[in-house]
Amino acid sequence: MHERFRFKNSDDLIQKAQELGYNLPFSDDITPLLKRAYVEGFSIPNRLVVQPMEGCDSEYDGSPSDLTKRRYLRYAAGVSGIIWLEAVSVSSDGRSSPSQLWINKNNSDTYAFLNEEMRKAVNRAGFNPLLVIQLTHSGRYSNPEGKHKPLVAALNPVLDKSIPYILTDDDLKRIQDQYVMSAKLAARSGFDAIDLKACHGYLMVELLAAKTRTDTIYGGTDPVKRFRFFLETFDMIKYEVPGIIMTTRLNISDLYKGGFGVDENGNPDFTESLMLVGELKERGIELINISMGSPYFNPHVTRPYDNPLPGMKVSGEHPLEGVMRMINGTSLFQKTFPGIAFVGSAYSYLRHYSPNVGAAVIRKGDATFIGFGRNSFAYPSMPVDLIEKGKADPSKTCITCSSCTRLIKNLRPGGCVIRDREIYGNELKKLIADGK
Repeated sequence: MHERFRFKNSDDLIQKAQELGYNLPFSDDITPLLKRAYVEGFSIPNRLVVQPMEGCDSEYDGSPSDLTKRRYLRYAAGVSGIIWLEAVSVSSDGRSSPSQLWINKNNSDTYAFLNEEMRKAVNRAGFNPLLVIQLTHSGRYSNPEGKHKPLVAALNPVLDKSIPYILTDDDLKRIQDQYVMSAKLAARSGFDAIDLKACHGYLMVELLAAKTRTDTIYGGTDPVKRFRFFLETFDMIKYEVPGIIMTTRLNISDLYKGGFGVDENGNPDFTESLMLVGELKERGIELINISMGSPYFNPHVTRPYDNPLPGMKVSGEHPLEGVMRMINGTSLFQKTFPGIAFVGSAYSYLRHYSPNVGAAVIRKGDATFIGFGRNSFAYPSMPVDLIEKGKADPSKTCITCSSCTRLIKNLRPGGCVIRDREIYGNELKKLIADGK
């Protein structure tokens, strides 16, 4: 079992990384985090990103609930340069839970209102965050009524214990149309950018890996065919929604057999991921959010933690190995495509040292933006503290206890049970009382 986060100081943290064979970037100067950046002409006030972490708290019709609004207004008041709205389904049957956000023609006005309120909540001169909406279809993890109802693009030797329903090309064409319609609604609602979610095992990344999908236009051994659904959808939205910024949160490696960006043994192989980003570069993309792994299969990859979910086997690697895997993977893409701004992930494990590591990463040219998912739940005001005090408060940071993930996994509203105890601590108590 790995050690818990018990580093006395930054030297202790850096030394542990060295013992593991890594040179952890670190800087006492955090000012690189506070510099502006530009994406397609949009001026982004700093390099801090609220990552798209699901709250599992929408209304039944897919619109933002009061809890959803509360989270996003807290993010806005915290003045992160990019607020990356969590996964929003493009269809009712593609939702990962009955409380996943879903934008549709009957509720898009509620998203417009949320965006207006977020911009008002910033309340700081010269700060106008880039608002990104992450459009998704949950694919094999579809669970629209609280009961698993997988819509699978291709059989996977690791994930499939039985043969599920396999989506046809006609099914995928229908879903593609839903993406385009959702993108139009999102643009009308005031979002600046649209993310085609291609990570964490959901439909879009599954199609990128769909080697077992034969006799079809969307799959097979040829990566051109496996990239087709993603790139067609990207091109259609760019054409149908002129002026919108297009981006993606992309798994550069799933790290399991049969996944995307892996060799035959499931180890990272970035050949096809680099190829895909090359295609996106040709289409003018300027912003990509990097991830790896799957919260369903290998959660330690994308969310290095101290405590696993109850009953889950503890990873054999130290969490710093997961942090460095993500830093090094993002660096490869940032340096290969210097004209694209890449967002790095997996920083929450580093607690109050994360700004120092993030600033060093930016200074070295290993990423353009630094993203926080779990820590945004816990400490949405961290950017304010960095601006006003020059450092993060260790009493406010995420402690990677996995309790937020535990809530979401059990279809409860997700948030920090430690730092936002009144709401989410009570949710955890209810969950424990139910024996989950």
